[in-house]
Amino acid sequence: MQIKNIVLVLLTALVAFSCQDLDQVPQSTADKNAVFGSEKGLELYANSFYDLLPSGNSIIRSDEMTDFGARSQVPDFLRDGAFGARQSSGWDWSPLRNINYFLENNNMESVPAETRKNYNALARFFRAVFYFEKVKRFGDVPWINKAMDVEDPDLYHGRDPRTIVMDSVLADINFACENLSRTNDNSRSLITKSVAYGIKSRICLFEGTFRKYHTSYNLQASADQWLQESIEASSKVISDGGFSLNEAGGSDNSYRQLFTSTTPVSSEVMLSYICDPALAVYNDANWWWTSSTYGARLSFTRTYINTYLNIDGTPFTETPGHEKMTFSQEVKNRDKRLQQTIRMGDYQRINGGNPEPAPPVFSYTYTGYQPIKWCLDDVYYDGGTRNINSIVLMRYAEILLNYAEAKAELGTITNDDWTKTVGALRKRAGITGGLNTLPAKIDTYLQTNYFPEISNPSLLEIRRERAIELCLEGFRFYDIVRWHKGELMEKPWNGFYVPALNQPFDLNEDGIMDVAFVKTPPTNPLPGVTYVNVAETTSSGPNPQRLSEDTSGEISWLNTVPRKWEEKHYLYPIPEADRLFNPVLGQNPGW
Repeated sequence: MQIKNIVLVLLTALVAFSCQDLDQVPQSTADKNAVFGSEKGLELYANSFYDLLPSGNSIIRSDEMTDFGARSQVPDFLRDGAFGARQSSGWDWSPLRNINYFLENNNMESVPAETRKNYNALARFFRAVFYFEKVKRFGDVPWINKAMDVEDPDLYHGRDPRTIVMDSVLADINFACENLSRTNDNSRSLITKSVAYGIKSRICLFEGTFRKYHTSYNLQASADQWLQESIEASSKVISDGGFSLNEAGGSDNSYRQLFTSTTPVSSEVMLSYICDPALAVYNDANWWWTSSTYGARLSFTRTYINTYLNIDGTPFTETPGHEKMTFSQEVKNRDKRLQQTIRMGDYQRINGGNPEPAPPVFSYTYTGYQPIKWCLDDVYYDGGTRNINSIVLMRYAEILLNYAEAKAELGTITNDDWTKTVGALRKRAGITGGLNTLPAKIDTYLQTNYFPEISNPSLLEIRRERAIELCLEGFRFYDIVRWHKGELMEKPWNGFYVPALNQPFDLNEDGIMDVAFVKTPPTNPLPGVTYVNVAETTSSGPNPQRLSEDTSGEISWLNTVPRKWEEKHYLYPIPEADRLFNPVLGQNPGW
């Protein structure tokens, strides 16, 4: 990774030198020939495109603003009057110039035509990715397919309609799918045909559902076309990619292996950010997910945890008395992804070489549902940027879910589709029921709390499955956006049920008391017990952590600070500095 960065710095300097005097004719052809005159030069340049992929740290943080997580502070984006054009960001176009410059100059006959076509396909793959992210964030954006200089009049061009930009994105990703020559990559760090088809399935599912549910755009008529494109791309990965769900660890471990393995689990992982101690490349997942002071301290809400099915495939919320089950009771006999996603049961961590019980820790969690998905089970990694686990950027499970959702949206999903997608994912998770036939019954809890407008049982269950299977992998916020379900961001941040004050609880049933909820701290506290103050007020003012029924009930966290979602929040505002630089850009509605 360090070697790659050094190479990119040298390459950037070379390209910059060749572009310094754009008004001179001829340009510095010797420099261009050094880059574009050989396959090695093209490969060297193309390495710079990979900087557009998210880093490991950005992935592990990517779901910190979602409906299913409580965090240390309400994001400014959701606080009335706290976020606007001055706080917005993301209007950076320098990576696009890098790509367009390559496409304009990759035309030297000293390189075989098929080789040039392959690298153009790679460049257009990344241009599609670049624009997809821009459209998701800002909606209409300028479509630029040339490397502009500071004197180019198009530099001050306005924004193009979403339809034009997304048609161009589709053309780019189609070109990549058809012309990339790499069909396999054992390292899982390079772009292959399968990854291109996977990105296409992701892009087209987003755009199809966005057009279907954002009716104010009047683009519903084209939604089905995009959904069909998603199905075809997903089908290509399913039939030709050679991937399968990881089942090497059994239902107790196969899911979490994907997120803690140092080497990408190649059967399922399609693209990964790989850490390498030899090159001092790490991530800070443990620090982020265990520290009481670093990070957002994201914890799952009870409303979300309630959506994990019982192990027999029935809804947990149909279990009699589930509303008042304590933590140690409610996590039993559930979808086994739950035990691989949060601290519960007999979960242990290594401390000084010795395994120790590791219940939820209330110096970190606000709700009791503390994530472990990305964490290594050794406290050594907790203090700083030390993690060596590879971070998934794309995996086969997402492709299965893209396929299932698109087919359900079109009304063409079959029992066979269900079996090989949602059924296969649930089977891996140890669930025994409902694996081979489409669901016929609506889960009223899921419908009432999340999607009251959805009456299709299959679509409801696919949305449940996507939330559980892909949690903390960076999909949830933009799933909410494309489904036009922003009001979910206002849901209360609730935690597990507490039957009484001043009663210590053994959260993992190891015989050791872990936490008690009090209004007045005890004069003789029990060793090892964390006492959580849930009084109405504290010395610093209104207490953000309460119980829903005052002396009992679900934990309530930070519901004293209003969260507000408006129609404008489906797009970010154009940053003020960029709009002042180019007033023709205008501003997104409501901002």
